Amino acid sequence: MADVRVTYDQEANAAYIYLADPQARMKVARMYTCDPVEVGGMINLDLDEHGHLIGIEVLAASSKLPQSLLDVAERLDAEGS
Repeated sequence: MADVRVTYDQEANAAYIYLADPQARMKVARMYTCDPVEVGGMINLDLDEHGHLIGIEVLAASSKLPQSLLDVAERLDAEGS
């Protein structure tokens, strides 16, 4: 199973789940915004030029993702410094 990198900015309450190696510097060719009323927030799917899903941005992350995942995510805010 491939390693998945997760970053979290608590101040922005936004998380990013990398499904491709972040070192590979994959270019986002298309972003698909999911804003269903049922989940009460925005989830953005990033796709490469071949239509492969390379990352997921989750806004209002603390209400969408398990706290255990956010606890181990790489912190991008001042608290994580």
